[in-house]
This record gives sequence, structure tokens and C-alpha cells, in this order.
Amino acid sequence: MNDPHIGRVVVDQEELQQRVAELGKEITSDYSGRPPLLVGVLKGAFMFMSDLARAVDLPVEFDFMAVSSYGSATRTSGVVRILKDLDLDLTDRHVLIVEDIVDSGLTLAYLRRNLAARHPASLEVCALLLKDGLQRVDPDLRYVGFRIPPTFVIGYGLDVAERYRNLPYVAEYRGPLPQA
Repeated sequence: MNDPHIGRVVVDQEELQQRVAELGKEITSDYSGRPPLLVGVLKGAFMFMSDLARAVDLPVEFDFMAVSSYGSATRTSGVVRILKDLDLDLTDRHVLIVEDIVDSGLTLAYLRRNLAARHPASLEVCALLLKDGLQRVDPDLRYVGFRIPPTFVIGYGLDVAERYRNLPYVAEYRGPLPQA
């Protein structure tokens, strides 16, 4: 794609595929005998969760949540809203939250508290990307795909104003950032 707003590739397609396969093997080993319920955080995590689920050699179930702490901005407001809640009961389930990216960690902390109150047997997090140095709270991530610099990135589910999610890699975004 020849687009001047797509900057340096941070994680290429091959690296993504390799790391997702590795995460799938780790999850398969860790959850042997207790198949997980994968909870995808929409919309950004849908590509990662799809690939991750295929890399896990266990029966898995899926559910999705949509939360917002950004609106159309590029920095978290700190106020989290649930836009779409889960359909399934979490009681006594082994829940694995699948996140696209963790920056401040505030949204994830809220989500973890919210889901823990639903009495799962276990609750862990698998994040594709962790932005170095931006966490205001310890994100306590069980699985991390890649640690990246604190730049605004797009691709592989990550967007700017709903664009660029379909890129098969993660790249820096060099265009104008939407205002809140």
C-alpha cells in the first residue's frame, strides 16, 4: 500500500505470524485440561484473536467486549465505557482477555476488575503489543507478543478513524491524528 501516512514497520507480517504461533503453543501448554474462554476486546483485537485461536491446540470458546476510553482521540481519557458486554457467563471459566495493545494500562485495569467480579476460575491477559514506558498501573500481563516504542501504530487490527486495520503488519502512523 503506497500511503504517505504509513511509516516505519514496527512488527512485520512474518514476525507477527511467528510470535502468534509461539503464544498459541504457550497457551496450549498452560491451559491443558482447562480450555480457555477467549475474550476479545473489539475492534482492535479481532485479527490477533482470530490468528491466536487457530494457534491454540485446544477447544476454545469466544466472546467479545467493546470498551472505549478514547472516543476518536489518540490518548485515553481515563473514563472507560462498555459499549458491548459479554454474552457468556464467566462463573468458573478460565478467561483469557485478548488485547491488541496496552499503553496506559487504565482500560485494561478497569476491564480486569469488571471481569474478576464475575467470578471466573482464572483471569489472565494476552496482549499483542505493550508500549514501553506508558503504563500508569502495572498491567500484569501473562502473555505479551511484542514490546514496542511509545509511538502511535496502525495495522493488524489497529486503526486511525477505522482505517488501516487490514494492514498485515504493524507500522508507525505518520498522518494527522484525529482530535477528541
